[in-house]
Amino acid sequence: MLRWILGGREAQSSVEKSPVLCIGEEQPKNWFTELQVLKGHFDIVRFLVQIDDFRCASAGDDGLVLVWNIETGERLQELRGHSQQITAITTFTCNNEVTWHTLLITASSDRSLSLWDPDTGNRVQIISDLQSSVKCLLVLERLCLWVSGGEELCLWNKDFQLQCHRQNHSDTGITALIELPKNCIAAAMDKEIVIYRLTVSDSSVSVAEIRRLSDHQDQIRALINISDGLFASGSHAGELVLWDAIDWNILAYEHILWEESQANTQTEIRLGAPKPSEMSIQHLTTNGKLILAAVGSGLYVYNVQTKAVVAYRKVAHDSNVLHTMLLSDSELMSCSEDGSVRIWEIQDLPLPAEPASPGFFGMWNFSRSNKQSGPPSKKVMDIPNIRMLELTGDLIGHSGAVQMFVSFKENGLVTCSTDHLLILWKNGERQSHLRSLALFQKLEKKGGL
Repeated sequence: MLRWILGGREAQSSVEKSPVLCIGEEQPKNWFTELQVLKGHFDIVRFLVQIDDFRCASAGDDGLVLVWNIETGERLQELRGHSQQITAITTFTCNNEVTWHTLLITASSDRSLSLWDPDTGNRVQIISDLQSSVKCLLVLERLCLWVSGGEELCLWNKDFQLQCHRQNHSDTGITALIELPKNCIAAAMDKEIVIYRLTVSDSSVSVAEIRRLSDHQDQIRALINISDGLFASGSHAGELVLWDAIDWNILAYEHILWEESQANTQTEIRLGAPKPSEMSIQHLTTNGKLILAAVGSGLYVYNVQTKAVVAYRKVAHDSNVLHTMLLSDSELMSCSEDGSVRIWEIQDLPLPAEPASPGFFGMWNFSRSNKQSGPPSKKVMDIPNIRMLELTGDLIGHSGAVQMFVSFKENGLVTCSTDHLLILWKNGERQSHLRSLALFQKLEKKGGL
């Protein structure tokens, strides 16, 4: 089903792929049986953002921002103005005293920021001649402010007026931002998380650095909110750290170690599995109870309450996993550099084709002092209640790396890729029913056949 629809890439041979991950044409639990290809970009599409229940915006290396109707696949607006690639995009909802109106903020390598109206396609505001490119954006809706991060941290009001800024002294600059309680924000900067506090008065806004969290051993690749009192970070070295969002103390520290025997290593390499060095956490997502970590080409489900990995798939894709999503407490989704989008189900028993081998990840320790060395590895079967991820759906239509996806629940799924395309995946049975219903309604208006 839907195998290599768009061409441009040969399916890998059975020698290269684990038979467990070849689900076949019959996928009864996969309801994404209908797709629509959306064309309009002429370079890599890196970002998708949901505007409302029926619209999304896409952006990438061509500098374009395109607005789509996900019901029809129609391109509604083409936002032109940036001369180089888009580096960040987010929605900004403002109150016009009568209705709430969602706008788009974009950042680009051309060192500019733009505010767009997706209804009209007009650029409402522009800030140009910045000192450097902006890498990430954060909207503080409660304060009617927004933040841009890069080589400097800048705080802006809803009218795009600069309120204050702080220069950073890091080669990488700020790569991720999240909002914390008590008017604080956390910024990922190389191996550190910098905590800033905002002071807001009627006439001014100021920002001050109040703490640096230097517990990661390598560059931080992911930073997410879990709840009002928790946030998490993941590093290039496979470290997952759970933080208290109020006092910024470590609540749990996990370090995924790829320690295989020589025989197992050779087998895994032949199957296209991660090498020992490929343990970077590329993406984290959460539903408040579970954290889903993309680690190399694998997936790990971490329970926030028990502070333990509860399910895993060591080799979930043929290449690095780039984006993930928890559909429920038992279902999840991932996409990869290999061009696939996969649906997984958490199952109680290990799958026979992927036996639990000793030491593929280190046991978890929860203190700073022990994190350098850590306790000896244990066998997977020694870890109580560990579960496995079973592949239940394989969506292959892109011919390049799938960068990310956005779910519109029953209305469908949108994916974007390095092949310059978006694909709108839908429930084939539901779409057939809607078409039949529309046809009957049309016939009724015309007085029957």
